[in-house]
Amino acid sequence: MKILITGGSGLLGQYLNLVLSEKYDILTLYNSNVGNCFKFNSVKIDLKNKDALKSIFERFKPNLVIHSAAITYSLLDNKYSLKEYYANNVQVTKFVSELCAEFDSKMIYISTDLVYDGNRGSYLDENSKLNPASPYAETKLIGEEYVKKIIENYVILRLALLFGFGLNHSICHFQTMYQNFIENKPVKLFTDQFRSPISISEASKIIYKIIELDAPTGIYNLGGQERLSRYELGELLAKKIGAKPELLISSSLKEAETVPYVKDVSLNTNKIRNLGIGISSLEIMLNEILKNPK
Repeated sequence: MKILITGGSGLLGQYLNLVLSEKYDILTLYNSNVGNCFKFNSVKIDLKNKDALKSIFERFKPNLVIHSAAITYSLLDNKYSLKEYYANNVQVTKFVSELCAEFDSKMIYISTDLVYDGNRGSYLDENSKLNPASPYAETKLIGEEYVKKIIENYVILRLALLFGFGLNHSICHFQTMYQNFIENKPVKLFTDQFRSPISISEASKIIYKIIELDAPTGIYNLGGQERLSRYELGELLAKKIGAKPELLISSSLKEAETVPYVKDVSLNTNKIRNLGIGISSLEIMLNEILKNPK
């Protein structure tokens, strides 16, 4: 099977490169940063150039496309304009969808748990009310609509908060938290936002299993088993590595002006588990990550 990966140098993309290349013929795409893509069959491309993207489809003829490229910045401080979000998260998704339809490629679209209404309770399933509270989440949801409209054979993965150690230039909040603990620095964490964190490694392995099983067309939540806040995740990490408990400083989401108020987007993952795919516990994921800290 030939698999085309967009966002191949991103936080998730670099793990996908490692996991999927063990069995499949991959072509991984990157733009501003190369990450680990240079170790694999790869191409530097601006995905907004549809003609260039079509040329790649014509040459590689992918059976499957994993579309993980996006502006993933979710804060409300205008780092990116709405035009930039739309061009990268909506227009590019439309291009990729159209090319998948033209070349009869199945598509796995990486969406986000942040498309859900965060004030509708816990353990939200795939039919729960949607109410994206940031340009990132809103444009990812519009991207979902294009995928569903254009392609018949697709899997949309609403991905929970990723944690772990990014590769090369990529980094996530977990790494910053870990480094501060190691350096005996305080860490300020939200106590009042709840999600279903999943390690980058675990997410990439589950995507591999989804491919192996040729999962039916549809939308699937992909997250960890446990519902917890960033503060609770910080507590677990601190305990694991022997950091001082007093380094943890609690804060409220309501006090953070640039963070969208999304109270609870913990995920019900029964649908993906009903495919026969197991999800490791948080304990197991943390132990795996901390075997080789960066």
